[in-house]
Amino acid sequence: MTENFWKDKYPAGVPAEINADQYANIQAVLKLSCQRFADKPAFSNLGKTLTYGELYELSGAFAAFLQNHTDLKPGDRIAVQMPNILQYPVVVFGAMRAGLIVVNTNPLYTAREMEHQFNDSGAKALVCLANMAHLAQEVLPKTGIRHVIVTEVGDLLPTFKRLLVNAVIKHVKKMVPPYSLPQAVKLNDALAKGRGRAFTEASPQSGDIAVLQYTGGTTGVAKGAMLTHRNLVANMLQVKALMGANMSDGREILIAPLPLYHIYAFTFHCMAMMLIGGHNILITNPRDLPSMVKELSQWKFTGFVGLNTLFVALCNNEEFRKLDFSSLKATFSGGMALQQATAERWNDVTGCAICEGFGMTETSPVVSVNTFEKNEIGTIGIPVPSTLCKVIDDAGNELPLGSVGELCVKGPQVMKGYWQRQEATDEILDADGWLKTGDIAVIQEDGYMRIVDRKKDMILVSGFNVYPNELEDVLATLPGVLQCAAIGIPDEKSGEAIKIFVVAKPGASLTKDQVMEHMRSNVTGYKMPKAVEFRDALPTTNVGKILRRELRDEELKKLTAKKEQVKA
Repeated sequence: MTENFWKDKYPAGVPAEINADQYANIQAVLKLSCQRFADKPAFSNLGKTLTYGELYELSGAFAAFLQNHTDLKPGDRIAVQMPNILQYPVVVFGAMRAGLIVVNTNPLYTAREMEHQFNDSGAKALVCLANMAHLAQEVLPKTGIRHVIVTEVGDLLPTFKRLLVNAVIKHVKKMVPPYSLPQAVKLNDALAKGRGRAFTEASPQSGDIAVLQYTGGTTGVAKGAMLTHRNLVANMLQVKALMGANMSDGREILIAPLPLYHIYAFTFHCMAMMLIGGHNILITNPRDLPSMVKELSQWKFTGFVGLNTLFVALCNNEEFRKLDFSSLKATFSGGMALQQATAERWNDVTGCAICEGFGMTETSPVVSVNTFEKNEIGTIGIPVPSTLCKVIDDAGNELPLGSVGELCVKGPQVMKGYWQRQEATDEILDADGWLKTGDIAVIQEDGYMRIVDRKKDMILVSGFNVYPNELEDVLATLPGVLQCAAIGIPDEKSGEAIKIFVVAKPGASLTKDQVMEHMRSNVTGYKMPKAVEFRDALPTTNVGKILRRELRDEELKKLTAKKEQVKA
């Protein structure tokens, strides 16, 4: 699609283009916002709030520590391994101000995953939560990491509360396994050493790498997407442009239940919200629904960022349904397909429609989003400003409107490439800047786009393409279904057959016959599942996305074992 096609698709007041070079780097945005919103709240967690002024002061202290008390140089990589706590933005922005490249690291990683990421990125420093320091102890001798900073959950709370929270987590909840890292510096000691010390504010070029953001690894070995300062600045400007007049500078309260180390929440809460002086309420453990709902009850929140599985869980929570949603004016969904039944239920419960968007790690991440003015459920909206999209066939030819093909994206938010993986970069990114998303999509006449499915998740039944999202959407409308997933399994007759997995709501007494009857009433013959399996839970990523790959791997192992048994 040409630029002219997209230009008239934006609502009044939303520009078709943004100036990706408006700010030289992330530090420039941070400085401006922290001066402009100095007294406004930036992040809150566990009853403590940091203002933008305090965030700037603390991140400066951390930058000063890094420059005065370590041998780290601009361009060195620093792994940051923390959940949603106040220390996260302090460390990330401090590292950037010192000129370092941030390597966002999942705090739930196993030792094997940590070792891969630390070595692949060439990280020289690590900031981690004490809760996983025992894994760092195991992994560090096999890596090039020389500097370790350890923090405890309550470290930025007032003295008495800090001691209490840290003691409860360590001694009562037993959440901090013993560890020995003699070289480690406590974060509070690092901040004390840096406070008031002079440091050289880094001024990276717009094309320099700001963050190495590792892909989830659901498609193979985790790769580091090189996201530049320009990539991230562009995406924060793009998100702000589409939010338009609906979000007021310095007045929004956003719930942040998704992990900041994930690109979706990182860009939204740490980047886009910084630009408008938003107040982010950090939820450390969204799986603890009672605690999360209790936290939500304390705020007149105006925005909520989540994904399908979280929306479902909250709408099924009686206490959540009792909350006051009168201030809620924006809900955003991404990370996985939003099911129509979920969107309708959320709207019924909260009175706020969900604006679904689409993105990926490699695009910093937002590619498209539904606008407030025109929200088409079942679509991923229109491309954010300065972004072009097209769909192509297997030969790489662009297809006309309404055709089904692989979605490709071009814009200032598209990554520089994969870290030290030129071959992998060339497979996904062409010389003209077009990125293949691996998603099968349709571009409608009105510019709104629909994701049909992931290319690799497509099921081929007797030559017919079957898309799991469609089956899961249908199944989600059956009363009693809490979670569901559809995969393809090997089949001698049809090549692949469909198997669906169902997690029933508590107290629901679903049967296979009920599931099959529901599917039979809603899908054509070749889309009918051959097998149904009930489970207590489905495997998910740490942001709640269902891992179809794990389910497929399990089925293949069962099949292989069965064949071996027959041979024996």
